[in-house]
Amino acid sequence: MMKYLLSVVVPIYNEEAVLKELYDRLSGVLNKFGERHEIIFINDGSKDRSLEIIAGLKEKDPSMAIIDLSRNFGKEIAMTAGLDYAKGDAVVIIDADLQDPPELIPELIKHWKEGFDVVYAKRTEREGETFLKRFTARLFYKLMGHVGQVRIPENTGDFRLLSRRAVDSLKQIREKHRFMKGLFTWIGYPQKEVLYKRDARYAGKTSFNYWKLWNFAVTGITSFTAIPLKLASYLGFLVSVGAFIFASFVVIKALLFGDPVAGYPSLMTVMLFLGGIQLMCIGIMGEYIGRLFDETKGRPLYLINQYLPAKDEER
Repeated sequence: MMKYLLSVVVPIYNEEAVLKELYDRLSGVLNKFGERHEIIFINDGSKDRSLEIIAGLKEKDPSMAIIDLSRNFGKEIAMTAGLDYAKGDAVVIIDADLQDPPELIPELIKHWKEGFDVVYAKRTEREGETFLKRFTARLFYKLMGHVGQVRIPENTGDFRLLSRRAVDSLKQIREKHRFMKGLFTWIGYPQKEVLYKRDARYAGKTSFNYWKLWNFAVTGITSFTAIPLKLASYLGFLVSVGAFIFASFVVIKALLFGDPVAGYPSLMTVMLFLGGIQLMCIGIMGEYIGRLFDETKGRPLYLINQYLPAKDEER
């Protein structure tokens, strides 16, 4: 029976402190299989010694491949580049920070062999994360569950296994603003969850901050639902109805009782309120228009500075 090929995609950005430990644990797991495998590191414009370290590791390991992007394109694009170049019958995506244990890969493969196209790892615990981050993540998944076109499993990251047909389906999707967690679900196919305890970051510091997480959430919402546009329309309608009722009340009151119309303070309050609503609605429309603008430019998702493939030999 012919051995299958397993590809492991690892996007990295300034991860010099953890790469050697990651490689040792990852290669230790993969070498136990006796199956063919390749480890694809995607250097997403790192400013530290990450590229130098993985280049040194590749000299000793023919199963490694390196994709060096021309600049920092973001994690979602780096993952896409890895999926584009992965040759495996099954592809595992894992972060470099070792919060997701490589030792879980055998269980992912077991369920893939049972016929599942997507086997995703679901966190039961999230060590090393603040209460605020856990709370906002839970809130985001709840919101996406109610307004999104697809239901994204809660407490899941990018750590998962994809079958070849799942990868080929994802490769057909070339939108610029990518929310991969949503796309993994959107493609459908049989999917299976595997529970695990997520560890704290092994070393180094995360490149994500709350501003980046906010933009990431906006991308997720605008990529999979037009609800914000509908809410802006409904809000505009309700404000218009409220303004008409209030104006009618003021006119009738003045005609019947001769009361003077409210002066400067009430006028400014109404103007500022309506102006704020209008700016908010324009901002929502701007988010969608900006994404349309980016899509129409037709630029490639990423550019590669250097690609060093794994050796095509039995491993």
